[in-house]
Parts: sequence; structure tokens; C-alpha cells
Amino acid sequence: MALSDIAAGIETTTEQRERGVAAVDATARSLAARLEAHADSLPCSPDEAATAAESFAGGATVGEAAEAAGVAPVTAAKALHRVGVEGVCPLGPTGRRIVRDWLAGELTRATALALSGADDAEFALASYVETHDPIDDAREAVESALAPDGDAMVEKRDRLADAMTDGTGEF
Repeated sequence: MALSDIAAGIETTTEQRERGVAAVDATARSLAARLEAHADSLPCSPDEAATAAESFAGGATVGEAAEAAGVAPVTAAKALHRVGVEGVCPLGPTGRRIVRDWLAGELTRATALALSGADDAEFALASYVETHDPIDDAREAVESALAPDGDAMVEKRDRLADAMTDGTGEF
């Protein structure tokens, strides 16, 4: 059998069938389900962390987010920090540097507490923030769930619709 016999009846075309790309979309899972893989690294349950993050993203304070999640405010702040929410540390840059100096053993706790101007709870939370990095995968899960097209942001935008202009300066 020659090659011409094998190729008999085969023809080429200028078109290809569109087959698409198989994709798996994990965004259909709830935020709590996506945080489940990090349950051991969170200061509360994934459900509580997800509720706190969604509430905080919706405009609630840390205290209100904690109440919605059913946890103490410091626990909510720790969870928000671990899932990548910025700005939950109660101390500014100088206070955080003082906490880092205390953690490095360069200052006594009493001196660091006095210099930072923080109370015991604020100092403890700042210490937690300095010793626990945000969890990258949890941060990505929260960012994708709370993205501008995510449910929490759409809900927030809807609540603020009456206060926003239409771009022409008129309400």
C-alpha cells in the first residue's frame, strides 16, 4: 500500500470546527467553601471569616462585621487580616515599627506599649498582624468573591445608588 492509497479520500478544508476550551469555574462555590482549605490558619471558622469579609466589604465596620459573623471584634480583625483585607491594624506605621522592635527583642513590652500609645487589645492585634502574614490563596478567594462584579459589591452599589450621580452631575 502506497502513501497515495492511504491518503485517498482525505481532503483539506480552510475551516476548522470550533471546539472551545474546557474550563472549570470555581467561583460558583461560596466564599466560605473556598476558605475551607485554610480553616487551620484562620482564627475562626471559614463561615465566620467569609461572613466578616462580606460584611466588611459591604461597608460595615470591623465591629459590625464581627457582630454579623458572631465573633469577637479582635477575632474578626484577625480573620480579615488573614484573608488579605488591608487596614485592620489599629496602629500606624510608627506604632507597627515599635511592635516589630518589641518582637525582635529590642524593647521591653512595657516600653513598646508606652511608646506605641496603644492599649493592650490594640497592641495584641498589632502583634498578631506583624507575626501572621495574609494567606495568599484566601486573599485571592476574597478578592474574586468581592470583586466589583461580585455579589457583595453589587449589593453595596445598589444600596448607594440614590447617593451617586449618573455622570452628568444630576442624581
